[in-house]
Amino acid sequence: MESQAIQVILNKGSEGILQSDLWKALDASSREGSRISIRLESKNLIRRERELHSGRWTYRVFIKRHPVDIGSIIDIPCVSCDEISRCETDSEFSPITCKQLDLWLGAPY
Repeated sequence: MESQAIQVILNKGSEGILQSDLWKALDASSREGSRISIRLESKNLIRRERELHSGRWTYRVFIKRHPVDIGSIIDIPCVSCDEISRCETDSEFSPITCKQLDLWLGAPY
């Protein structure tokens, strides 16, 4: 049920989800829902922020660790570089001095 909870929270994005709405989405009791939230928080996967909602204190739940998106690195120049096998920080071919990598990162010269 924890993985389902993570998916529901992820789907809510940066706005998070009220803990009570999370329980409803999981078809869980408030007791089960609280325990799930506490376990996920102890695993450092979510954060809970106390919030006053409709005159009652509750928690809004946010994801802490977003899944890696391969699209963010798919066009990195290192993938097609002829010198990748010799690329090391203390060599002639280094990620520290690579102009192609600087361009890809948008670093000024």
